[in-house]
Amino acid sequence: MSLRVITGKAKGRRLQMVPGDSTRPITDRAKEALFSIIGTWIVDTRVLDLFGGTGAVGIEALSRGAHYAQFVDAERRAVETIQANLKHCHLEGQASVDRHDAFTWLDRYRGRAFDLIYIAPPQYQELWSKALLRIDSLPDLLTDFGSVIVQIHPKEDAPVALARLQEYDRRRYGSTLIIFYATAEALAAGDDDTEEEDVEPEWDDELEDFESDDEENGDDLPAAL
Repeated sequence: MSLRVITGKAKGRRLQMVPGDSTRPITDRAKEALFSIIGTWIVDTRVLDLFGGTGAVGIEALSRGAHYAQFVDAERRAVETIQANLKHCHLEGQASVDRHDAFTWLDRYRGRAFDLIYIAPPQYQELWSKALLRIDSLPDLLTDFGSVIVQIHPKEDAPVALARLQEYDRRRYGSTLIIFYATAEALAAGDDDTEEEDVEPEWDDELEDFESDDEENGDDLPAAL
């Protein structure tokens, strides 16, 4: 599997993989679909790439115009890979990389809020729901109209009892399920704009073939970005 930056100022740059099999990065095709949904909203945002892995999502966000990205991962090899990928893409000046347990980092963080928080932990350990609950309990971590996006295997999907965050969309790309959350207040404000046109991404028609191809590659691998 190869990774690349899809578009923006680092377009076409190849990203290193984390050595070993502890991570399963998001595929380029799923990542392209994700950023098609996000669109130009990403410009000038602050991004938290939790369980960073290769750093592929945060780096793609920076390439597309995000102002700053914070990467967090507990594994030394992942941190070194993120640092190397940022340097290769000439984006290291817009990012910080912390080697830390994600939950300890969340509890200790006292900086500016993030517009986008991406959660993609190793699979089958319930870390995604634990991280989502922790973020839900930290109101100063997410901006008023920010989004929390979770990447999991569809088999991990389960209800999560949240106090502030609500799911507002989900998309499946083969063995990758991406779920979108925002605060109830932000979603209520968005309901006032329902007359705006809702444009469906052009890639939706191809998802059935994509899911079949992806599932043939095996589902039971660890997953992180």
